[in-house]
This record gives sequence, structure tokens and C-alpha cells, in this order.
Amino acid sequence: MSEHAATVERYLAGHRNGDIAQIGACLHDDVVWALHGDKTLTGRPAFEAECQHDGPSPVLFIDQMLESGEAVAVRGRGNVDMGGGVPVDFAFAEFFTFAGGLISRLDTYHVWLGG
Repeated sequence: MSEHAATVERYLAGHRNGDIAQIGACLHDDVVWALHGDKTLTGRPAFEAECQHDGPSPVLFIDQMLESGEAVAVRGRGNVDMGGGVPVDFAFAEFFTFAGGLISRLDTYHVWLGG
């Protein structure tokens, strides 16, 4: 596994475990996170704040990971309990761009599949 792919795996494991410090350790200080269809965040503090939540962590599965140079693309699926004890399924695609071994940009495309 390449260094970039391993960083993406650590980043996603941080989301699975609700470990904001682990997520932050994968990010460049001036990271840009484009949550397409919603908002764009700039900087590690804004990114980490967006990841904070009181509910359960998502269940995430990687269906495909592709790497080219300083970029990694991930297609996956998962579910999360949005309240009421019933998990809601979703599909996602994320495109990670790296600088200096850390994630410098993340483009997220997220589709809720049920509710």
C-alpha cells in the first residue's frame, strides 16, 4: 500500500472511530474541504469542527480506491444512525489531493440512499 493510500485509510478509520485527532493528523494545515452541494471549508480547525458530532460514528466501506500521483479517489458506501436507532445508508465518492504527504484538498460527493 502506498503512503497516500495508507493516509486515506487512517483518515477513514478516524471517522469510523470518531477520532478527531487521528483525522486531523492526516490533514495539511490549510486543507480545503469541498462538500459539494453544501459548503467549502478551509483550514484544519474548520475541518475538525465539521467532523465533531454527538451521535454514533459512521460505518464505512471502501468499494474502490484509485491512485494517480498526488491524488487518491475513493468510492464507498456506509450507514449512520441519524437518531432513532435506525441506520441510514449512503454512498460517497471522495477525491484526496496531497501535498507534503498530507491531505491538502478533499472533494466529497455524498448521497443519502434512504431514511
